[in-house]
Amino acid sequence: MRYPGTITGGESVSPRRCSVALALALAALAPAGRARGAEPSQVRVRVAAGSGPLWVAGPAGARELRPTPGGLAVGGRAVGRSWRVAGDPFVTLGGRRYRGALRVLRTRDGLAAVNELPLEDYVASVVASETYASFGPAALRAQAVAARSYALHERLLHAADPWDLEAGTASQAYGGADAETPASRAAAEATRGQVLLYGGLPILAAFHATSGGVTASAEEVWGRDVPYLQSEPVEGEDVSPDTYWRLRVSASELARALRGLGFDVGPVRELSVSERSASGRAARVRVAGARRSAELEGRRLRQALGEERLRSTAFHVHRDGDGFVFVGTGRGHGVGMSQWGAYAMGEQGASYRAILAHFYPGTRLATWSEEDHAMGIAREGVFVGEAAQ
Repeated sequence: MRYPGTITGGESVSPRRCSVALALALAALAPAGRARGAEPSQVRVRVAAGSGPLWVAGPAGARELRPTPGGLAVGGRAVGRSWRVAGDPFVTLGGRRYRGALRVLRTRDGLAAVNELPLEDYVASVVASETYASFGPAALRAQAVAARSYALHERLLHAADPWDLEAGTASQAYGGADAETPASRAAAEATRGQVLLYGGLPILAAFHATSGGVTASAEEVWGRDVPYLQSEPVEGEDVSPDTYWRLRVSASELARALRGLGFDVGPVRELSVSERSASGRAARVRVAGARRSAELEGRRLRQALGEERLRSTAFHVHRDGDGFVFVGTGRGHGVGMSQWGAYAMGEQGASYRAILAHFYPGTRLATWSEEDHAMGIAREGVFVGEAAQ
């Protein structure tokens, strides 16, 4: 998952407040079909975007969609700026099946495909996409509640926008119907409608793969204190493939990455951690180059080198010949629930409720309804952010 403010690239959260008047206006603009007093019904997930054509297969067969100067064309016929097809029970895009319906929109950059589907189907797919098949019921249920809470958090914020969520790490991983498993659907069903609330609103349920022994607070990573996203100890992560890792980067690659961030230091001679956060992560790093020296945030260096390669900012670094070696632990930003930590707690007998209470202290587990959504969007104090991994 990622968080906006930059995000997947960026891992910053920029909380803001919505005025009551603005929130009420957003509620009025919310998509039709979201009835009050029912279970949270639909979410809208952008699953594809680009300038080229899209091939969509629905009950009536496959069709090619292309952007036109005034909108879009389906099978060569102009249809305006939006086109929607409902699945029976699936609609297919790019060889992937989706439940619900697919709405294709004309955007400034071309086309965007938005999957409109029931919340619980979305949660079942996210649980399977974000976890390992080996995870037990407690960890999967905790993931289901976190995924649902995050989705509703974003839905409140984006009621007036064309979509609520992204299908990738800009929100949380979502692979459509093909990603679902019996275990992920069971986890969604066992926790149906359950969300974590703080101040009566769904929380920004950040999560990451592995903490490296201690989670990070939102304040140390994103610069904003979030009461339920504090640093917490984590035990049992030794089974995670990300508990210990090593990455070697050549001096020339490091110089190119820094240049991309605006730091043209020349050939890199030294690299060191100059400041650590409260949880021990590299908050700032210092670079000494042939031309000049520079200091930057550890998370920016991670983004520049690739977050899949430099798995976290919980690292030490040393010179190794003509390059540098990072030795670290954990994977992701470190905020919120550690997925491998949740797995370990479940294996030790903890319930999903206990897992959630540990990683999101001070929150309340409750059942959320469409009426709650209508009321929640009119409140102040909504935290804004993206979940990043």
